[in-house]
Amino acid sequence: MGLGGISIWQLLIILLIVVMLFGTKKLKSLGGDLGGAVKGFKQALTEEENDAAVKKAAQKDSTQKSSTQKSSTQKEISHKV
Repeated sequence: MGLGGISIWQLLIILLIVVMLFGTKKLKSLGGDLGGAVKGFKQALTEEENDAAVKKAAQKDSTQKSSTQKSSTQKEISHKV
């Protein structure tokens, strides 16, 4: 028994029928198209993750800058008083 009750021989027969119906050239182009789509999807995911990391880092830097500016402003006020 193989996957879900389908034996290896049944899978081979199904594969043979698919090859006979569509031909190897059509299956090859279909596989290439599918591979290209998966590759594009992965690239989009990594670009999105990189953009999110850059935004997060920029927000962290801006909050650190604003907190240091506030503390320096408070020091100036305390020196004036």
